[in-house]
Amino acid sequence: MSWKLNFISEEAFKNHVRATIMKYGEKLESYDLKRFNSNLIDPVKLLFDKSVYRASWEEIVNNEIFRQRDKSNNNDIGYFHQNIFSYFKGCEVPPAGWDVIYKNPDGIQMPDGDVVHTLYVEMKNKHNTMNSASSAKTYIKMQGQILEDDDCACLLVEAIAKKSQNIKWTTRVDGKNVQHRFIRRVSMDQFYAILTGEEDAFYQMCMALPETIHSVVNEEGSVSVPHDTVIQELKNAATLYNQQKEDLAMAMAVYMLGFHTYAGFSNEIEGQLGKGNTEMLKRIYDYAKKLT
Repeated sequence: MSWKLNFISEEAFKNHVRATIMKYGEKLESYDLKRFNSNLIDPVKLLFDKSVYRASWEEIVNNEIFRQRDKSNNNDIGYFHQNIFSYFKGCEVPPAGWDVIYKNPDGIQMPDGDVVHTLYVEMKNKHNTMNSASSAKTYIKMQGQILEDDDCACLLVEAIAKKSQNIKWTTRVDGKNVQHRFIRRVSMDQFYAILTGEEDAFYQMCMALPETIHSVVNEEGSVSVPHDTVIQELKNAATLYNQQKEDLAMAMAVYMLGFHTYAGFSNEIEGQLGKGNTEMLKRIYDYAKKLT
């Protein structure tokens, strides 16, 4: 298949996809019970989720593991969206300050007809990730840049915007609505178009992405497949409560993730210890150790 993107080489694009996947890093490591509960699981929520969604314990636990991985992966996708521009002509991705700086000696035409030669960019993954304080701080930063350099514009670029747009960014600073023709809110597709001169450049990138990801993921040794042991460890713990029905025994194992020192729950452990079964004692000790 011939390479169709004019604004980034196939090698550079593949390298960037590979770097993004490698940033998944520790998230690809397998989850055991200790890691699963490292930030303290809410057992009551898991129980409600399982019942309301009519899911199995396996599904609920796997969904929670996915949620934990996904929370960190959002930062890695931010890396993908931002750092790809280091391969674009005229673009710089500085280590601090602005997310992207774009310079074009031939000029960059703004929607209102003005021409500037530099764009300073703040990037956000989604349109709704900034609160009012963060918005005001970012806007003031952009105002300061325009006062310092009257041959520039500042853009808030959103990967997931409500719609395709390149508009004045209106926000509130010190209780007042503010806007400036050189401070703009721009969707990712429109930003790609500014940099490349190709209206559908972002679409082209998206079309090339699935095959490139597939190619990188299937490179020998590039991505390890995690083997999570959480559900099996919970099932093993549930056998400590074999006097209970299976579902309640699993619920007890899950409850212990967050409540093993709480009154009543700690008595359950003490009750099991009182039985004097050596193998049972070892298993209870191993389970409790993973929860602390």
